[in-house]
Amino acid sequence: MPSILILNGPNLNLLGQREPAQYGHNTLADVEALCMEAGKRLGVEINCLQSNHEGVLIDAIHEAGRGVAAGEVLGVVFNAGAYTHTSVALHDAIKGAEVPVIEVHISNVHAREAFRHHSYISPAAAGIVVGFGVDGYVLAIEGLVRKTR
Repeated sequence: MPSILILNGPNLNLLGQREPAQYGHNTLADVEALCMEAGKRLGVEINCLQSNHEGVLIDAIHEAGRGVAAGEVLGVVFNAGAYTHTSVALHDAIKGAEVPVIEVHISNVHAREAFRHHSYISPAAAGIVVGFGVDGYVLAIEGLVRKTR
């Protein structure tokens, strides 16, 4: 069964307690369970990883790229958190690993502070889901499945 990596960046481990007016009350465990349910429905294995460390995220993208090349991985659903707006290294990892990535943001980053309007991930992404709350992860999984099958 092919797999999808759900990759979450810095501070997403604080979902449910950090700025609930902005991000809602769902925890990261809730998000992961939602993704697992979607994967089961769509016939794909879901693997989840969260890290506050950029290098760990880069390594996960490289590994997913090897999985794509081997025909085992469809791609990555990636909420890079604040690294979205700062990390050329994550952009380069996505491009270099040749892995399909769907960028996800729980909030509408374009309706927030100006510094959140720019994404280094978007130009390397196969698609973007913004502002649908945690349901955006399910939309991203569905989109990745459609785009890669």
